[in-house]
Amino acid sequence: MNHPRTEAESGPGHTEAAWLRQALAEAAHELRPSPLPLADVERRGRRIRRSRRTAVFGAGCGLLLVPLAVVVLRGTEPGAAHDAPPAAPASVSPSPSASSAAPAPTPRVVASGEHVTAAPGFELWLTAEGKYWTTPSMPDEPQFRSVVDGNIDRNTPGVGVQSEGDSSRVYLSGVYYGGKGTASSVEVETADGTVRGKLIELPGKPGWGAWYAVADVKPGSGSWDYVSRVTVLDTEGGVYARTPSM
Repeated sequence: MNHPRTEAESGPGHTEAAWLRQALAEAAHELRPSPLPLADVERRGRRIRRSRRTAVFGAGCGLLLVPLAVVVLRGTEPGAAHDAPPAAPASVSPSPSASSAAPAPTPRVVASGEHVTAAPGFELWLTAEGKYWTTPSMPDEPQFRSVVDGNIDRNTPGVGVQSEGDSSRVYLSGVYYGGKGTASSVEVETADGTVRGKLIELPGKPGWGAWYAVADVKPGSGSWDYVSRVTVLDTEGGVYARTPSM
């Protein structure tokens, strides 16, 4: 008696299934796995490693180039030291010449009869006839020195001297005339040293004027022979008129 499964397997379906199994087994037996592409894998790995090194090296070079670029850019900024134009040489101001220096002083021009106070009680004024003055000892008794009475030659340089004082102070004045150029200043040589005074003139350059000065007397100096010389200088520094040594 046959087994039911055996009978079933011996049927047409069993025969076809068996054939398929046998065919698949034969096909699987004949399959040969292809060799692994080890050389290609190694070459690809080497390319990947080289690419990574190149990327890292490039990044490092970029980091190095950044400060270099900054240096180059800073060097090309406006005002960089190597691009700055050479400094202009320092200008030296020329020393003032005689023509650019302050002009020399000239006499004070006063109106006829205008009083000039040289010191308390010591006043002077001019008219066309000559010089008037007062001193502290005689404030109400003006004294007079004429320039038209013929006692002086106004065409020849000359200087007159009148002095009055006490043991502490001497009041000095006089008339100057006849010099060339323009009178500028006066120097009075005294027993106590040189005293510088001032000049006054009438308008219109009359060719004469008056000088005056106040000198403080040192103890022991005599007042009567106090003045030794008077020199009126012109605007060029030369002698306009001078007294002989006294």
